[in-house]
Parts: sequence; C-alpha cells; structure tokens
Amino acid sequence: MRAQLEVIKKGVHIVVATPGRLKDMLAKKMLNLNNCRYAVLDEADRLVDLGFEDDIKEVFDHFKAQRQTLLFSATMPAKIQNFARSALVKPVTVNVGRAGAANLDVIQEVEYVKQEAKTAYLLQCLQKTPPPVLIFCESKADVDDIHEYLLLKGVEAVAIHGGKDQEERDYSISSFKAGKKEVLVATDVASKGLDFPDIQHVINYDMPAEIENYVHRIGRTGRCGNTGIATTFINKNQSGTTLLDLKHLLQEAKQRIPPVLAELNGPMEDVDAITNTGGVKGCAFCGGLGHRILDCPKFEHQKSVQIASSRREDFGFGGYRGEF
Repeated sequence: MRAQLEVIKKGVHIVVATPGRLKDMLAKKMLNLNNCRYAVLDEADRLVDLGFEDDIKEVFDHFKAQRQTLLFSATMPAKIQNFARSALVKPVTVNVGRAGAANLDVIQEVEYVKQEAKTAYLLQCLQKTPPPVLIFCESKADVDDIHEYLLLKGVEAVAIHGGKDQEERDYSISSFKAGKKEVLVATDVASKGLDFPDIQHVINYDMPAEIENYVHRIGRTGRCGNTGIATTFINKNQSGTTLLDLKHLLQEAKQRIPPVLAELNGPMEDVDAITNTGGVKGCAFCGGLGHRILDCPKFEHQKSVQIASSRREDFGFGGYRGEF
C-alpha cells in the first residue's frame, strides 16, 4: 500500500482498483474522490456475483459531485440489472448484440467425450490450430493434473488457478502472452478480465455448470475481428438444464448441433415458447435460453443462500458472520 500511496500523492488522472483496496484507502483518507467525475465498473456482473455490491455502493458515497457511472458486462442477469437500478439514476442500457449471447466470430464445436477418455482426446484437439491455446477446467486439481500431463507429453504449458500465489500467476500470464508458452491451463479465474488478443483455440475440458461462464470462456478467442475455435467436451456428468442452454445458444449462433444435444428436448423446445410472458428470452434470472426462471439452478442457489443468511440473523449470529 505504501508504494501505491506514493504514486497517488504525486497526482493521477485514473485509478484502477479492486473494490476492497479502494474502499480501505478511502476509509483511511489516503485518497479522496472530490474531483472524480467518472466511475467505471468492468466485469460488473462478476463484481456483483462475488458480493462486492455493498463495497461498491460505499465507494460511490465518497463522490462529492455528480458522477457518470459506466457498467461493462458480457452478460446481464437479473442481479446486475437490479444493482444498476439501485446504484444509478435512470440507467440507460446499450446492447452490442444480445447480452449473454456467444460471439459470432467463434466457431463452436461440441463433442461427446467419456470422462476417462478426455485427457487423451485433449492432445488430438490441440492439433486443430496453432498456438496459443487456452484450456479451461472446473477444478484446481484438474488444472494441475492436465498441466503435468501436457508437460510430460512435451507441450510448453503453464497453469493458473486460485490456489497459486501471485508470483506464479504473473509468470504464467506474462510468459503465455509473450508467446514463450503455447498452452495456458486455467480455472474460470482466466475467463474474465484477462485480455489475450491472439488466442486461436479455447478448449473447455469441463463444460461449466452455468451457461454465463461458457459465454465468458469462449469469448477469450475471436476477439478484435479475428475468428477462433472453441471446443467443448460434454458427457453424462453435465446437467440437462446446462446442456439445453448450450443447445439453444448453438442454435442462436447458427452453429452445428451434435446429435447428443439434438436429441435433448425440454419445455423450451418450441421457438415461440423461448420468450417468457414478460417478453424476456429464456431465463429472466441468468439469461440461459434453455430454461425458465422456475427451473434455474442459479436462482435456486441464491434463494438457498438468502434463506441460510436470514436464519443466521434470526438466531442471532448475524453480527459474527465475519468470524466464522
């Protein structure tokens, strides 16, 4: 913090910050926003998802004059819309394409691969395009296993996930960006907020549980007018809701639908039925096209979290939440 403070004391035009550090410096009066007129939130959906909503509102309270606020997000679930309505005055939504839709510059290939055959098939997929290639996994353990496997096979690979320290992460990202390493294996920590302009191929070793994360992941390729390929492995381990969302996303982007997805039928199969009574496509909560809000796993999860939170407060544990 001392090094950051020395820079700020000299005077700055723009501050790029995480909510926690900015809130801390404002509270300690190391920084003020008296002359600040713009607040920009990048990956706003992710910030709200991670529970930074109250921190951001606290930061907004430090503005002394009228401000213009801009929220950037690839997806527009209900949570971020509610935040925009509560934090902004008469918010205006600017859509570039449909929020939550896949980039049309990405060729999406979905393949059914048995769980035990995925690692071996991964090497074949790496032959589709020249490097750089980005591989996504759901768990840290899978990232480490695949990273080790690729190194044993002679592939120049690096890995990042939440369990690695900052120095390791910085090395992985910088060497991958510089072209010294051909493959980056990562969890969803690399699906948002990192810009790799020349990614040729994204491989989803695991199909994410939420369709929003799929959209973010494949958006790492096909950037700046370039085309890219996204290959996704699916099998019986995925939920029917997620696969139906994927099927409708492929239909919307006019991509080839594999037979295993084409056979799936759900309550949203009638094209006219994709629109809800409120005029919203698919799920009004998460933006998935293959289900409605009543079947939304993300909505169910949030309800259970809210119920658990209210129970804690009812039983007098609310004040100790930070200590558990």
